[in-house]
Amino acid sequence: MESRGEAQQMVVEGRAPDPRGARNAPEFIALLGALKEASGLTYRELAQRADAVGDVLPRSTIANMLGRTSVPREELLAAFVRACGCGPAEVAEWLAVRKELAVHGERAGTGEESGAAPEATAGHSSEPPTVPFPEPAPARRPRSRKVLAAAVGLVVLAAAAVTVTLLVRDDGKEAAPVSGPVAGRTVKIRSVHSGFCLSEKRTSDSGRLYQTPCDGETIPEFSLRPLGDDVWRLVTDHPDFGPGCTGVWNGTREAGASLQDQTCGTRGDAEAFWIEPVGRPVEGYRLRPAHTHLCVGAEGGSSKRDAELVQLGCDGVDRGSLFSFDPVAKETAGG
Repeated sequence: MESRGEAQQMVVEGRAPDPRGARNAPEFIALLGALKEASGLTYRELAQRADAVGDVLPRSTIANMLGRTSVPREELLAAFVRACGCGPAEVAEWLAVRKELAVHGERAGTGEESGAAPEATAGHSSEPPTVPFPEPAPARRPRSRKVLAAAVGLVVLAAAAVTVTLLVRDDGKEAAPVSGPVAGRTVKIRSVHSGFCLSEKRTSDSGRLYQTPCDGETIPEFSLRPLGDDVWRLVTDHPDFGPGCTGVWNGTREAGASLQDQTCGTRGDAEAFWIEPVGRPVEGYRLRPAHTHLCVGAEGGSSKRDAELVQLGCDGVDRGSLFSFDPVAKETAGG
């Protein structure tokens, strides 16, 4: 009996376009569109197939990728072509062509390449190699940004889902209700202390997270993946850089290290967090990096806009270090 992975790899057998025919990024994107058509799969079905093998491939991300004129990130490309039904050798060919276009901007498109995996064509040292199928790809952004974020189950953890009492912030204003973590739900992560939400700066590619107004644009999207024993992964989806996860900068153990969206799988426990309720009724939730047992909070306990999020000591004073996981309504994407 064939495995699920083997069955998925047969979807475009004999019908997939050859990526080596692309001479530039727009032609490469056009071939990706042709690959989707050859697969006969909808965006929803592609997302489901990616989820089944541990990749993250939101429907909106697929649409954005196929609508761009620049090559996608390695891990996004690998997840997409795998979902379309390509086997490991074909995935390696797509990745090799993508890397050549990313480095040189164009290529001859003769179709004579050997189809070597990205590791054999290391022309761009800032992008780590991709692990072959069925392992999720480890690369994300040029300065070691994010990826992975495996399939999030639709399990609703009722005990953690509860929305609790209204609070009063230090400025005397009534705060919004506090919500706990729920597996798979898209959320904004809000500081109970400041009322601001976690976000990257759109003009920066550092991956660092800051406090910004919740009613404006916040990026990336966050969702929660349970790892067991009250430990969670903060899965992300960035509009420009695709899927990834949040962790402590380079796995640093010292207090004051920045919270950063980066490539998943490179930082071990530094990208896993205990999420602990504080108070009765619950006043908020602590985020504690599993590798240090410290707490995540605004630098210096600040309630100001643009304060950076860092790991700091859990000294019993929860100013700036309690959070709510506010659910975000998701628009239904067409198939």
